[in-house]
Amino acid sequence: MPPRRRVPVTQGREALAAWQADPAAPRPVVATAVRYTLEELGVRQPGRSVEVRVPPFGAVQCVAGPVHTRGTPPSTVETDSGTWLEVATGTLAWDDAVAAGRVRASGQRSSLAPYLPLT
Repeated sequence: MPPRRRVPVTQGREALAAWQADPAAPRPVVATAVRYTLEELGVRQPGRSVEVRVPPFGAVQCVAGPVHTRGTPPSTVETDSGTWLEVATGTLAWDDAVAAGRVRASGQRSSLAPYLPLT
């Protein structure tokens, strides 16, 4: 089941557009843009085999596959908010972000390249 939306779509899109216009946008704008894009990934790729973490703003479980019931999923992805928004919008390629060490991805299903960009 996809995650419940906490950020209204219109508000999320506005925050994402504001971040794209100014990557140094205020923290609340960045937080909303990150949460919106994480939710969007969860809606588009429902599942619980990969956990994507963008501290301190949020995390989502997504991608169909083996379901775990306790602890950390078998595949995890973690990155900072700026990198996440860059890969989510396509301004940075997933493989380039991983190669540069800006994304930490572990597990068989941890490559989000097939699902990004979201916009």
